[in-house]
Amino acid sequence: MDDESDLMKEINPADPPAPLTEAAKSEIAALAARQRKANGMLMTAINFVGGQVEDGLKMLPAGVRDQMDDLARAALRQSFDIASQSRKGRGQAIGSDRVHKILGTISGAIGGVGGLPTALAELPVATTVIFRAVHHVAATYGEDPDAEETKVECLAVFGAGGPGSGDDGIDTAFIGARLSISGAAVNGLISKVAPRFAAVLSQKLASQAVPILGAAAGAGTNYAFVDYYVSMAHVHFGLRRLARLYGQQAVTDHFHNVLAAGKLSQT
Repeated sequence: MDDESDLMKEINPADPPAPLTEAAKSEIAALAARQRKANGMLMTAINFVGGQVEDGLKMLPAGVRDQMDDLARAALRQSFDIASQSRKGRGQAIGSDRVHKILGTISGAIGGVGGLPTALAELPVATTVIFRAVHHVAATYGEDPDAEETKVECLAVFGAGGPGSGDDGIDTAFIGARLSISGAAVNGLISKVAPRFAAVLSQKLASQAVPILGAAAGAGTNYAFVDYYVSMAHVHFGLRRLARLYGQQAVTDHFHNVLAAGKLSQT
């Protein structure tokens, strides 16, 4: 069996993992490249459209800044509950990275029309679009779209930080692990990832704070954020699929070695 067919098979969990093939190493390198590129050109566009994010954050009302963790937690909880349901029925026709980026762009433009009030109202919508996009990526890598565990893994992707956060890492502790799906465990994971996602939402609100002008900034920011989390989802679920074939340790070790060496594929 050649390397390409190796990448398409699944193994019995009771079997010992296969050694990494050259095709698997190439795929890991491509995922590492995708992660590194996630903060590239699009973040330049956000900074151009949205101005200086740090200054914008200072302009947000203190009450809003203080509530960002709670807003992020509530948005993630709502998205967790409804995102997979939105994929059923007519929602099945909305199932590509490109479509989710378009939806996010439209949502951000509408949210920025009225400045901060409409931007705040649009936060749950934008979060659900991102969560739905991540959930779609999970399904393309062989995760069961109807399983609660898949939604939990989608939450883990939100722990990757966000564009411009200075945190370009995937938490590989989640790769290959079976996460608990009890209510308490889900709430605990939401509490863990909410502060990182709150930083993302703060940047988004700062870019949308000026009425009318915020519509353009909101559209660009939402596009970039959907693109970022879609990229992180491809990395997360791509590594999970490889871990099922070759073992978590071998896959994550090679992934970190590629990142450290800077030997990233340009394709």
